[in-house]
Amino acid sequence: MSEIEVVSAADPASLAPFDAVIDVRSPAEFAEDHVPGAISLPVLSNAERAEVGMLYVQVSRFTARKVGAAIIARNVAAHLETALKDKDGAFRPLIYCWRGGQRSGAMATILSQVGWRTAVLKGGYKTYRRWVQRRLYDEKPALRLVLLEGRTGSGKTELLGRLAARGVQTLDLEGLAEHRGSVFGGLVGRPQPSQKMFESRLIATLDRLDAARPTVVEAEASKVGDCMTPPALWSAMTAAPRIAVAAPAEARAAYLAGHYADVVADRAVFEASLERLPIFPGRKAIARWLALADAGDLVTLAGELIETHYDPSYDRAARKDPRPRLGEIALGALDAASQEAAADAIARLVDAL
Repeated sequence: MSEIEVVSAADPASLAPFDAVIDVRSPAEFAEDHVPGAISLPVLSNAERAEVGMLYVQVSRFTARKVGAAIIARNVAAHLETALKDKDGAFRPLIYCWRGGQRSGAMATILSQVGWRTAVLKGGYKTYRRWVQRRLYDEKPALRLVLLEGRTGSGKTELLGRLAARGVQTLDLEGLAEHRGSVFGGLVGRPQPSQKMFESRLIATLDRLDAARPTVVEAEASKVGDCMTPPALWSAMTAAPRIAVAAPAEARAAYLAGHYADVVADRAVFEASLERLPIFPGRKAIARWLALADAGDLVTLAGELIETHYDPSYDRAARKDPRPRLGEIALGALDAASQEAAADAIARLVDAL
């Protein structure tokens, strides 16, 4: 039997020596959030965890532990015969559960009996969450941020991707939050990650960035859909210099019509989005927009939303914005060639910093 190692820190450097980080919590716990790169090998399913919890409360602690031990043993055996079947003697796993208790201890004991150099994360997932919260909420991000701003529909997110393809360092908050960053920005059929999962994705991304290089991030509200940007990062964004992109309203309307067609196609989603407009446009306007959607006239619909909602909101925010502007890139159109040229111009501005 190999001795079970105890790891106290959950930062990437502490976890890097291990061949696998194994999350033995239930699938529901794993889905809400987990250590980046961890694999899910639950020792209790969602239903089994609920059953054991019920026995603990309604019968006795002893009965719950006995039933739980039998279930855990069967599930660990199944993992040994499947996910862990081909691991050789040099395999070095780290195991964690909710708070470093019985679930991780049980699996670690069995794997160490096999002969693997097994470790457990002291304090479990809660240790990892404390590390994430400290990094995101107590420390200032050491980043040289540059904001990419512009009116809705000017292709900022797509430009961010083109900049990344050119080797410019970027931070895509909308990608991490799985949301397009507006009232109509939800991805149909794809729920956003939990706040905890968003923060896990964010800290993993931030740790891959080179603090000595500028990082371009799209100008966002403090929340991307339901995911809140940590205040320290948001504060850094509000103080960052800006590069603005501009495009004609007609081009932006056509762009939005193509990129938000999925939202408009789902009547329930579209109606709910209209109801969430911060300044309610009135029932007559909503009825007109629903009629335009039903008729498939998405360009006219997008144009009216630009005129009555998006541009006025942008203008109100712009009047209060004290950040210095590094330059403005004007796009006559939003086709691929125009965006490529704009990305080249933005990259030159960033490289000059």
